[in-house]
Amino acid sequence: MSEMSEASERLAGLTRHPILPVIVIDDADDAEPLAEALLAGGLDLIEVTLRTPAALAALERILRRFPEMLVGAGTVVTREQAERCLDLGVSFGVAPGFNPETVRLFQQAGVPFLPGVLTPSEIEAAYGQGCTLLKFFPAEAAGGPKMLKALAGPYGSLGIRFCPTGGVTLDNLKEYLSLPQVFAVGGSWLASQRQIAEKQWDAVTEQTREALSRAREVSP
Repeated sequence: MSEMSEASERLAGLTRHPILPVIVIDDADDAEPLAEALLAGGLDLIEVTLRTPAALAALERILRRFPEMLVGAGTVVTREQAERCLDLGVSFGVAPGFNPETVRLFQQAGVPFLPGVLTPSEIEAAYGQGCTLLKFFPAEAAGGPKMLKALAGPYGSLGIRFCPTGGVTLDNLKEYLSLPQVFAVGGSWLASQRQIAEKQWDAVTEQTREALSRAREVSP
């Protein structure tokens, strides 16, 4: 498969599900059972944030054990992090902000990247860099669905779509998903750090199923 077709396939995978699990892993030993719990709940993608020392090892374990999953790195904020994640073979990358250098590194590798945006200027800068899938962060603190609707309006003709993250919950995800510019929501509640530490894998599976059920009421 060519790099371009592989990148297109990954992009399609990112937009296939209305929920993107945003996961913080403190112990790499929890990586595989967590991935299994998400798969059992109906999700074959995961974003492991680079917020802990265990994150890169966790990404490596999931990539090796579950080739059927789209495994992404989140909170990619430095060149070194970007290079290490690309060396591991991640399926996509996500950042809380927009850094042109990071975007270029992922584009050169043919790997989708979702930069974070919060203003019209950031949206235009990211679009100018070739990004049409963007992370809206921090969603709730910035004004929630009402803010995103107003922000996204002028760019509807450009095919720009958003994944709001930060304060999105089971109770408000339908408000975000009802916006036509939203392709998915990022959810950390699918597997909290406490649930992962306590190895509550059944709870993670059930929460994933419930989130997908609610999301599909808006996006069947």
